[in-house]
Amino acid sequence: MPSALEAGWKGESVCTLQHQGETHRVLRCTFPPGVGHERHYHPKHYGYALSGGTMQLTSASGTRTATLATGSDYASNGVEWHEVVNVGETTVTYLIVEEL
Repeated sequence: MPSALEAGWKGESVCTLQHQGETHRVLRCTFPPGVGHERHYHPKHYGYALSGGTMQLTSASGTRTATLATGSDYASNGVEWHEVVNVGETTVTYLIVEEL
């Protein structure tokens, strides 16, 4: 299973590596309307919405739609796998800080 950095959308990257240290790395992930992120995993991480919008998320627990405001954030103990697609009308951009 690819990591968030390795996974893309229809052969194109959606995340770029902004910084990597000994304990963490920072990804910038950008999703224009209709663009998603194919199935991938995340280690423990923190996410911050540089620009919010509406995303559809699918994981082992099902599919849900989430609307995140610009400036909102979240923390996760890790995700075994999920996939997402921007179902809104605005570009969604996240900074994700993953533990290594």
